[in-house]
Amino acid sequence: MSYFRRQAAAYAAFRPDYPEELFRFVASLVSRHELAWDCATGNGQAATRLAEYFSQVIATDTSPEQIAHARRHAKVEYRLASAEASGLPDRSIDLVTVCQALHWFDRPRFFAEVRRVLVLGGALVATLYGDVHIAGDEALDGLLQRFSKGTMREYWPANRKLVDELFSSVEFPFPLLPAPEIKLKKQWTLTQLAGYIRSWSATDRYIERHGADPVTELEEKMAEGWGDPEKNREIWWPFRIFAGRLESV
Repeated sequence: MSYFRRQAAAYAAFRPDYPEELFRFVASLVSRHELAWDCATGNGQAATRLAEYFSQVIATDTSPEQIAHARRHAKVEYRLASAEASGLPDRSIDLVTVCQALHWFDRPRFFAEVRRVLVLGGALVATLYGDVHIAGDEALDGLLQRFSKGTMREYWPANRKLVDELFSSVEFPFPLLPAPEIKLKKQWTLTQLAGYIRSWSATDRYIERHGADPVTELEEKMAEGWGDPEKNREIWWPFRIFAGRLESV
């Protein structure tokens, strides 16, 4: 996932944290809580929360820059490894999580790797969030959507289509389990929202091609309707959880 190497600091600072309800749910899926694997960990935001429920968490990513900026925790071990070749022993993992990254993988190979490393009764959980929205202000949200779907349209990698579809076309390796409907929302300033947009893969590709930051102009336009730039507004994303359990080998 080389798109995020240049933006590792922004990714660590501005990607939204996940609600506590998510981690209570994933922990409830398995009876043993010895070892979890957080795949494509990014800034470690999921890995460090899993550490509250598991004795140890192995957190892998292909980006040294992401791992360098990841959150530290005594029970989390960061490793450079791909989703498709984790280097983990057979039947060693109680839970596998992949948050906002499944669309980047060779999914058949990753799912085979999950089946190899999970213990019987272990679970896989994949989460994603879609396009960001601003609640309660159609004009500001319209600016944001036109930027995401218009200005950035040609800069989104092809993999992004799966996110737009909220993984509706992904064939998961295990029957899906019932999962809670969780709201992903934050109270953010305009500065925080702009920082988040700068962490996008599309923004990275735009800057690489043009040598200019497209978010600056958007931020200036939005400032007119935002008011005090330090004013908090509700930001939200459509959020989905996909969970399955290895019942037989």
